[in-house]
Amino acid sequence: TMQSSGHRFRDVEHHPLLAENDSYDSSSSEADMAERVWFIRDGCGMVCAIMTWLLVVYADFVVTFVMLLPSKDFWYSVINGVLFNCLAVLALSSHLRTMLTDPGAVPKGNATKEYMDNLQLKPGEVIYKCPKCCSIKPERAHHCSICKRCIRKMDHHCPWVNNCVGEKNQRFFVLFTMYIALISAHALILCGFQFFSCVRGQWTECSDFSPPVTVILMIFLCLEGFLFLTFTAVMFGTQIHSICNDETEIERLKSEKPTWERRLRWEGMKSVFGGQPSLLWINPFAGFRIRRLLLRAKKGGPEFSV
Repeated sequence: TMQSSGHRFRDVEHHPLLAENDSYDSSSSEADMAERVWFIRDGCGMVCAIMTWLLVVYADFVVTFVMLLPSKDFWYSVINGVLFNCLAVLALSSHLRTMLTDPGAVPKGNATKEYMDNLQLKPGEVIYKCPKCCSIKPERAHHCSICKRCIRKMDHHCPWVNNCVGEKNQRFFVLFTMYIALISAHALILCGFQFFSCVRGQWTECSDFSPPVTVILMIFLCLEGFLFLTFTAVMFGTQIHSICNDETEIERLKSEKPTWERRLRWEGMKSVFGGQPSLLWINPFAGFRIRRLLLRAKKGGPEFSV
């Protein structure tokens, strides 16, 4: 039995063909689409993503060229420069992985008669079809109006990463918020030391730029650092809380009684970050295969256009 996804309760949600590793290949075009690089062509999202990169580059410029290179303390400059730039690379890498990773999109248009017959449903079993993307809607999947797809365990759509945050890219989004929060805090600390150094000494000696330019650049960096630290720290905490409670932001806002068996807190963390705790948990490059990415880009470019 197929019903609209608007129904509140479902009789069956765990059919073998609707499991997490479900792959729909009844059409060659859909199978070919799955091999392409995932990228959402949304104007607002692309602008926000570019702004994110520009703001990080601006922060790196001010930290490196305004504060650290003019410093007379060699090791202070080297240690802070290496630390800040490493964190910036990790933050931008996490951003790219979040943006270019399929968040868990349900195969589009798989609610066909042929596919339904293959399910071999028993009497009384019910599955649901999304009327917007014509796909069979698994448990905990929600339709994104921007991506125009149903996303498994969709948490929210974030314009700053130009993608949905879902089952397959939540880990990278958590790392992105963590590393942005860290570089923001680091930038604020460096600004504090720089202001103290300039006030105690001579403004003309504490930077290669003129005092007015130095002050303006650092004030903008402080504002940027404070805003980003506040936003990403709150988002990081919210994401960790959601993972530990095995509940997405959409599910929390709906305040509906869960129809799934919730994982234990530690099991939820291991499920999202993969395996036992290790340095791989905080490594955005883990599982990255550049050869596979290049092959997918060569085959077809963006996943789809919006």
